[in-house]
Formats: sequence, structure tokens, C-alpha cells
Amino acid sequence: MSEAWLNKVNWSGDGLVPAIAQDAATGRVLMVAWMDRDALRLTWQKGEAVYWSRSRKKLWHKGEESGHIQNVKEIRLDCDSDVILLQVEQQGGIACHTGRASCFFSRLEKGQWVETDVVLKSPDEIYKK
Repeated sequence: MSEAWLNKVNWSGDGLVPAIAQDAATGRVLMVAWMDRDALRLTWQKGEAVYWSRSRKKLWHKGEESGHIQNVKEIRLDCDSDVILLQVEQQGGIACHTGRASCFFSRLEKGQWVETDVVLKSPDEIYKK
């Protein structure tokens, strides 16, 4: 099958595109990560989110260590073709490595960041090494 659809993405100079993971049921933004061509291709093929880890410089299948896999319901491309939106079903209800439902757990209130979401599971329990 042709992969011409990958050429429609406006990849950055380093071959990446930001990817937003959004809960398909609630619309809540869960996290933002990066994808390269292989990550986007694998996400489409597997139906599970695969990202590019800039810190580890390798592909990262979301949930490979934690079990918190993101089942992809829909993949969208924005109007400038430079942002991917994944509508996902988050396994275990935890998307953040801190053990919270979303990586966006801090809200700016009166000039200070306030953590508004509870830790659902301790990272020590999630990442047993």
C-alpha cells in the first residue's frame, strides 16, 4: 500500500511532528509527544500510539513499560499539516508518567502553578525496575 499520506505531513527539519493525544470519549488532552515517520506509520498499522522519544532517541510504544497503552480511534492532521491529533482510548486511565490521568495537571492560579489532579497510581508502582 502506498505511503504517500506520510508525505502530506509537514515534518520539521529534524523529521519530527508534534502529536497531541486526546481522550476520544471526553475530549480531554492527555499528553503531547513527538512522532517521526516510523512512529506515525506504526501507530497507523498497530492502532496503538507509538512516539519518538527525543531524550532516548528511539521509538517509544506508549505503555510498553507501564501497560498504559493508547488505543488509537482516529488520526487527524491539522490545517498546516504540522500537528497530529490522536484520539485515543487510554488504557488504565493514566497517560502521565507521574501517575495522573493527564500530563496537564497544573493550572495557573493567581500567578502560581497549582497541581489540580490527583496521582492515581504511584510512579514507583507503575515503573518497577
